[in-house]
Amino acid sequence: MNKSPITTHVLDTALGKPAAGINIELYQQTQTGWQLLASGETDADGRITNWLNPQTKLEFATYKLIFKLEAYWQQQQQTVFYPSAEICFNLSEQAHYHIPLLLSPYGYSTYRGS
Repeated sequence: MNKSPITTHVLDTALGKPAAGINIELYQQTQTGWQLLASGETDADGRITNWLNPQTKLEFATYKLIFKLEAYWQQQQQTVFYPSAEICFNLSEQAHYHIPLLLSPYGYSTYRGS
């Protein structure tokens, strides 16, 4: 695998295009709280694929992505209804995990991608 074991992709479904320039943080839950593992910004294709070394072996644990959306909505001249979105997920096997976010001004959804 030549990309991070956890990747993400943000699509603006209202515009029908990738959402570039969104800051995202990746955390792992520990016994003492949430530990920041990485942060990055979506590229022109709305993706972050390189924030962890491809050889990284992640612990079986709970992780979360925090998508910082406020600046993106302001740039699109949209009302900021959701200033951020948080997705928590469990890793239970050594595999690639792709966590996409489908975004619109008044809603968002996710799924486990490939």
